[in-house]
Amino acid sequence: MTLQEIYSLALKMGIKSDPRGEAGVGKFLARVKKQYEELPKKKKVFFDKESLSNPYSDSRILFGNPKATVKKVMAGIDADASEVLLADRLNHPSTGSGLGIDLLISHHPSGHALASLYEVMDVQVDMFEEAGVPANVAHALFEQRMQEVKRRIGPMNHGQTVDTARLLGMPLLALHTIWDNLGNDFMKKYLGKESFDTAGEVLERINEIPEFIEAIKGKEGPSLVSGSERSRAGKVVVSFTGGTNPSKELYVEMAKAGVGTLVEMHVPEDALKELKKLHINVIDCGHMAADSIGANIFLDALEKRGIKVIPCSGLIRVKRKVSS
Repeated sequence: MTLQEIYSLALKMGIKSDPRGEAGVGKFLARVKKQYEELPKKKKVFFDKESLSNPYSDSRILFGNPKATVKKVMAGIDADASEVLLADRLNHPSTGSGLGIDLLISHHPSGHALASLYEVMDVQVDMFEEAGVPANVAHALFEQRMQEVKRRIGPMNHGQTVDTARLLGMPLLALHTIWDNLGNDFMKKYLGKESFDTAGEVLERINEIPEFIEAIKGKEGPSLVSGSERSRAGKVVVSFTGGTNPSKELYVEMAKAGVGTLVEMHVPEDALKELKKLHINVIDCGHMAADSIGANIFLDALEKRGIKVIPCSGLIRVKRKVSS
């Protein structure tokens, strides 16, 4: 496969598993196109035209020739300069194993894909509307949260990893919301197959997933951080995608909407305090293991197409049967 074909496959799978549905993604892209068309000519020069076809600004080819052939990838949850250097070293027989790594794939973004992370949070409006929060309320709260996230990531050194990849000639691809969509879709379908009486039952079911079994062995498995195992489960909601965590104000709205148990990748301490006050059960699944689910679904698809995969940087590699 070429780098472009890998990127296109990721985009296709991300849209297919998007909480907004393919029609919802289409509407989002139509709004982006309208915003572009309404810009004055001098501002269109700076517009990210790739966003007209890719709704995930945090999932992009950060460096590399899209036409380059890829036979082997190294993939991990994070890739900073050290992972780029590691991939380069592993490619040299004198210092590594001459592995022939053609591409480094990172889940968490860098470069402009990190700088624009806040832009993907629109997906959360639809997620929480499905959970029962009025769309206008969810949208208003996310507008505030997006600006907070933008200010938080603004001072970061976004280009450090990409600069390292460029200097070493190592192609770099970031797949953030795309992999999160895949993991979110998997968890929704997995937990949606049955009903649960207690939060403990939900936790037990989650702990049967291979990635979490491995995480438990490493002392970083899922845990019930709000509520008890005997707490009534109520309405179970999975929140594995959307760029980053929502605001604590939105959690209040979720309580009003009747959410009983929230299944998260990770939960900020300030939000957890609010959730405890609201008597919402919260299962913190563990960041690396939770991220690994979506990663594995995509990497399975690559392996089916003949690409060899070398896991790194916190990825818990589990292989499943691939239907597409």
